[in-house]
Amino acid sequence: MKKFIYLFILTSLFSITTKAVNPQKGNYFLYCHMSDKGQWTAYAVSKDAENWEDIIGGDSIFSSFQLAGIEGGTRDAYITRSWDGKKYVMVTTDMNNSKTRALGKQSEWHNYGIDLLTSDDLIHWKSTTFDFRKGPSVFCDPNAPSAYTDWASTVRVWAPQIFWDESYVWPDGKKGGYFIYYSILNSAEDKYDRMYYSYADKSFTKLTQPRLLFDWGYATIDADINYVPADGLYHMMIKKEGGKKGLFTATAPKLTGPWGEPVEDDYVSFEGKKNCEGVSAFQVPGEDGWRIAYIEYSSNPKHYRICKADKFMRNFRDPQDIKGVTAPQHGSFMRITKKEYNRLKAWSKKKGE
Repeated sequence: MKKFIYLFILTSLFSITTKAVNPQKGNYFLYCHMSDKGQWTAYAVSKDAENWEDIIGGDSIFSSFQLAGIEGGTRDAYITRSWDGKKYVMVTTDMNNSKTRALGKQSEWHNYGIDLLTSDDLIHWKSTTFDFRKGPSVFCDPNAPSAYTDWASTVRVWAPQIFWDESYVWPDGKKGGYFIYYSILNSAEDKYDRMYYSYADKSFTKLTQPRLLFDWGYATIDADINYVPADGLYHMMIKKEGGKKGLFTATAPKLTGPWGEPVEDDYVSFEGKKNCEGVSAFQVPGEDGWRIAYIEYSSNPKHYRICKADKFMRNFRDPQDIKGVTAPQHGSFMRITKKEYNRLKAWSKKKGE
């Protein structure tokens, strides 16, 4: 009997650890987001995920001009811990729609790539920029089958996010990669924005060529994937362009799919006909359920809202405006330790002196 129990525990632990998850640590919270005041990335922190406080007054935490190698703007920030929990990684949309004319873009909503950033302390960041217009040469597998023939016609690469996948195997046999997912629109070869994915290596400086994640026959953007232990599935909350307003959920047994059609009868519907996007789900220690954050951008002023969902990431309810954040916008949430919280508070105080 003891041997059976021991084997059962080992099997259970193995099944848990082999699921793709982002490392978690701490009982405090960091909200890392695009500022609605401009083309930069800002921080806010909280002890309870209810009451928030800006770091350095909501100003940019780094020079977007220096770190965004294409347009000098960082939008839609997604942050998480590195694979070993010792550092931090971030992805942003490389885009600056305030300088559309100066950059010679045909549309303020056009952009051409993403930025992969790394940090040792949450304060000092380095970046690697990927300009998708350059095609296979910017990726670490240039000879792999390509998603497009005319890469120069890339006009949108939006809202990348990160999921650590320790089961991914590289051609040289090394295991573990960051699953980076985002939407692409190629004006010459696409009819609408579709979701793609690549893998980044542990150094977070190399990226594989895009692979199609799914195609539902209409535009989809701003996907947010989380593993939900309650049903053992990956849940993707996403904005569907067109059709009913709201934020919808699809599920899959693996990160790479197959992703089923979105659930039409249980979704973030309480904003009525107002437009919502930039969804980001997270959990609070001690709670079974989920918090679902998003931007409702039809109103003036806009509303960055956080609602609740049950442990299955269903039954969305109780939307509330985020409190204490200057110009909240599309971003992400990461648990942090008391030490990290105090470090950011001290940095903010020093910058304000």
